[in-house]
Amino acid sequence: MNILMIGMPGCGKSTVGVLLAKALKLDFLDCDLVIQKTHGATLQELINAHGRDGFLEIEERVLLTVDAQNAVIATGGSAVYSASAMAHLQKDAISLYISLPYEEIERRLTNLSTRGVAMDAGTTLRDVYDERIPLYERYADLTVDACGLDIETTVFRAAEAVRTYLLQNSNKLY
Repeated sequence: MNILMIGMPGCGKSTVGVLLAKALKLDFLDCDLVIQKTHGATLQELINAHGRDGFLEIEERVLLTVDAQNAVIATGGSAVYSASAMAHLQKDAISLYISLPYEEIERRLTNLSTRGVAMDAGTTLRDVYDERIPLYERYADLTVDACGLDIETTVFRAAEAVRTYLLQNSNKLY
């Protein structure tokens, strides 16, 4: 069983994910790092070289190769654009959406030009946020509203949500 972390860039998928993995005694996999290692370039370099759509194709190809068991998997914020990658990653997984309001995402993302956020030129962060939120909500089995929470509280709430979900759905998962 895997825990698949989804949400906007800056919501804490990687930070919360690694601590959640420790709390639940699972492995941790950061898909953005897998993409970077596979291609020998940062996310931003890949976006600059291939454009948004080219990057999304690269991301999808890499995500379709992910094969983890008993792990917390932090996806990039744009993973939800690929239905096939999400279907692959959601096999034997619980999808956990870390939700934050736009204003908090905007406050956290001070480095959009270097962060590796897949967005077209002329597109605003608000446009990306508005486009992605329905996708995160569609794919989420669980949602943790992290607004106003510190990392430790977010991890605690995520772990409790996962444990509760597993108890309530144990007959469906095995």
